[in-house]
Amino acid sequence: MALENQKINILLVAFASQGHLNPMLRLGKKLASKGLQVTIATTEIARQRMLSSLSTTTNTITLNSNSYISLEFFSDGLSPDYNRTADLDYYMDCLGKYGPENLSKLMDDFSQGGRRKFSCIINNPFVPWVADVAARHGIPCAMLWIQPCSLYAIYYRFYNKIDAFPMSEDPNMTIQVPGLPLLHYTDLPSFILPSNPFGNFPKLISESFRSMEKLKWVLGNSFYELEKDAVEWLSNLCPIRNVGPLVPSILLDGEESKDIGIDMWKPDETCVAWLDKKPNLSVIYVSLGSFSVLSAEQMEQLALGLKNSNRSFLWVVKPPDYETKHREGELPIGFLQDIDNQGLVVNWCPQTKVLIHLAISCFITHCGWNSTLETIASGVPVICFPQWTDQPTNAKLITDVFKTGIRFRPDQDGLVNKEEVERCIVEILDGPKAEEFRRRALELKGEARKAVAGGGSSDANIQLFIDELIAVN
Repeated sequence: MALENQKINILLVAFASQGHLNPMLRLGKKLASKGLQVTIATTEIARQRMLSSLSTTTNTITLNSNSYISLEFFSDGLSPDYNRTADLDYYMDCLGKYGPENLSKLMDDFSQGGRRKFSCIINNPFVPWVADVAARHGIPCAMLWIQPCSLYAIYYRFYNKIDAFPMSEDPNMTIQVPGLPLLHYTDLPSFILPSNPFGNFPKLISESFRSMEKLKWVLGNSFYELEKDAVEWLSNLCPIRNVGPLVPSILLDGEESKDIGIDMWKPDETCVAWLDKKPNLSVIYVSLGSFSVLSAEQMEQLALGLKNSNRSFLWVVKPPDYETKHREGELPIGFLQDIDNQGLVVNWCPQTKVLIHLAISCFITHCGWNSTLETIASGVPVICFPQWTDQPTNAKLITDVFKTGIRFRPDQDGLVNKEEVERCIVEILDGPKAEEFRRRALELKGEARKAVAGGGSSDANIQLFIDELIAVN
């Protein structure tokens, strides 16, 4: 079988952002470890950051003496100094226009260079046009779904018009999706709501679901035991095979040296030494992801709530690499001096090392799916502070399905005030369900490790995928 595997050459194509590249890199590592030849391609804008984070200068990531991953890059049609976050809709239009042609040329150059033709391409929902490139080259295509299977079920029903989803901002509207608890307006992904300000992201997801016939396989960054009801409901309609959690290896087997991934910014390692001086289960970890920016008023309320809790906290506040308006995303003036002995604020941190640290008691998170999976694999209770895209639904899963945490309740103006921050901290750490939250978090941590271990549900799905690839090549 090892010789059969070596005949399989996989191309993984990802959108150039940390939350998209890291699951692809970790899937690539799993496939390479089973003897497949693996190449990961993304746009040129990510080249320098990837090579720096992965400590390589040769476009090759060596995993061990027998396996490696090749890195390739193609143009998105824009100059290197263009600010791609300034107008996301325009950027996605350019990527959709120039990406297919440039990726296709990369593939032609690859095969003409004497290397084996690709056996399969794996994309994700934010580059759906990759499936058309695969068809043009006569290659089967798979998709790595990088959100929970529950979102896959919601989008499937939405884009196939199976349910009456909100057409106006009705806070009282509810939706019942098989395999999921009753969903309220505030539990739905922002891309399907009338208030969604982005045009291209919903369009990309819509294209993925309206052209499912172009995909031979759908792989999920989750595990069966975590979302059993949603996976079983989907099995007869648009089956999804879970191969996750695709998280850093240190969270699953304790071996940091085996990890493969990139960071948006250089992590501040001093926070680990700071945590080393704290008692077990004494520190609140706060991080709201790499994209969302809170208003100045919301930053102030969160800051005051943390300070008034009288508990130690580690808070990641992103560096201001953008033009701030009205002090968005900035800490209140004088806050750092006020919490000198209570909290630590850093620009970025080594999240996996923080989550597994014995000093961490809970995690205030935006509920991005990568962070959610890392939290599950770490066994840490959660306070949910979702912002957009899949995060509100992920928060619903955390509170009502996984049962590992609670959610901030905004006031009538949509603000999470300092009293709510204090209330939730008390509830998650000292409330009547505090022990149950921690017990359930540790239970799911064990299930995650079993899923990716030899013979586990996710490991078996990867092997099934490989066996079917061998059969069609």
